[in-house]
Amino acid sequence: MESLKELLQELGISKVKLARYLGVSRQMVYNYLELPSLNKWPKEKKLLLFRLLEIENGDEESIKDIKVTTDYMMSVESKLNKTIKNFNGYDNYLDLKGLRKDEQMLISDITFLLKEKLLDCGENDTEREQNYTAFLYLYHLLQSIDNVPEIKYIFAYMSKTTGFTDPNDFKFNEDKQFIFEGILFSALTLYNNGGASRSRLMDSHKRWAQEIEQKKEETLSRTQQLNTIKVQALKELGYTAINEANASEVFEKIAEIQSRKV
Repeated sequence: MESLKELLQELGISKVKLARYLGVSRQMVYNYLELPSLNKWPKEKKLLLFRLLEIENGDEESIKDIKVTTDYMMSVESKLNKTIKNFNGYDNYLDLKGLRKDEQMLISDITFLLKEKLLDCGENDTEREQNYTAFLYLYHLLQSIDNVPEIKYIFAYMSKTTGFTDPNDFKFNEDKQFIFEGILFSALTLYNNGGASRSRLMDSHKRWAQEIEQKKEETLSRTQQLNTIKVQALKELGYTAINEANASEVFEKIAEIQSRKV
């Protein structure tokens, strides 16, 4: 089984992808890989694996003799992607048109993993609610990623820390990412080594919360101001609402009113 694990790692086949290919849960793949031999696998799952890895004689020992070449990797990846698409039918409920194949697979992998993490909780409502909340926060991060570049740096740092990415690989602004990762490492080292406590950080956390509240108030104030200007613009133009026919005229009037206040 160790030979299979090493081969899957060399081919870059994740537990998520293998689970989707075999039509089982990610946890079940972990269970399969802990078995002493492929002969302990369900027969149909073992045949699917052999078909994927192009093992024609059905002999587990043949795995040790496989030479991973570029052509072999491309062949396995092609079969894997094609079968996953046929099994799961993502095109039925996700519009992936216009995306590259690797982008389509990434979205499919994320969708599958999110579903699995929620289902893995079973009847444990507390764990399921925590997972749901974590994914909700992830959704919030993705919504803000264009305006907050540090979100990308956080994702990169976690990918490097968990061993998925080389620590010296920089895909964004290298200088800023390098500095951010160094600061984050120092902060997490302090956190993990017990060098920080709730009492010591009380004031810092309070200032952070106050800063967030101030930003919310500024946003609310700005929204109210814009609504007031919009009402004024409609009134001056003799309209009661913005519609497709008058939108351009109303926006020009809003810009004019704003310029008066400068």
